[in-house]
Amino acid sequence: MTQITADETILSDWHVISPLSHLRTTPTDTMLLDRHITFGLDARDNPFACDVADRRALPVRARHGCLWTCLGTPAGDIPAIDEALEPDRRLLDCGVFTVRTSAPRIVENFLDMAHFPFVHTNILGAEPNTEVARYTIELRDGGKEVWATDCHFFQPQAALSATDGLDTEYLYRVAGPFVTLLYKTCPAQPGRFDVIALFVQPMTQECSRAHPVMFLIDDVSPQANLIEFQQTIFLQDRIILENQRPRRLPLSAGAEIPTVADRMSVAYRRWLRDRGVSYGTTA
Repeated sequence: MTQITADETILSDWHVISPLSHLRTTPTDTMLLDRHITFGLDARDNPFACDVADRRALPVRARHGCLWTCLGTPAGDIPAIDEALEPDRRLLDCGVFTVRTSAPRIVENFLDMAHFPFVHTNILGAEPNTEVARYTIELRDGGKEVWATDCHFFQPQAALSATDGLDTEYLYRVAGPFVTLLYKTCPAQPGRFDVIALFVQPMTQECSRAHPVMFLIDDVSPQANLIEFQQTIFLQDRIILENQRPRRLPLSAGAEIPTVADRMSVAYRRWLRDRGVSYGTTA
């Protein structure tokens, strides 16, 4: 058997490799942690995944609109998303984006509000409203998750259903090294949150696939328009991500100079170090 050299921590994690809507009876090839994987549906329409080099069947689960697998022995469950069980929400998988950068870089970008006015101009932000107000960092579930709470940002169009600018509240959640979610003010029901998940598939140290999935309270907007809105946002991010150097996320203190707005990024990097995750980093 070929030796797998990825971190033990992420070998025992569940990773998304495909939206369920993309599964076919003809096997599809992909990469996960430098391993050649095939996946699809068997003769009984059950999902499967295999490690090609080892000719080994991998554990699979269908959850949150995606197919998940694990290269090692699963150490826990797939992160729960309570809102996904609410009957009035729409689950929308927004496709698959290949990005020439590391998985931690993609997660960190997702956690960053400071770029809204400059990358997502007149959608998620606009000048002169560029300041990121101080927010709170929390460790939850015994340190297994990192949260940023009390995040607020004025957005010209926070969601497709928004009809005017909105002071949007955000909660950011890192539920796994490459699993992150944001909870943001729902324009249709301001007392509740829309949920956007980003499941990042680390194909290699410097190439990844992003799987965005939304759990929305919006029974009016056409599905294609909702997906297009989110895809527009991510494609704007991809341009920035693929031009960042180094592609692997620096974890050493002082490698990149943070500001007050980068507190969640600093917390994420420290959390990766504490968990012994070095895959996709310069550690």
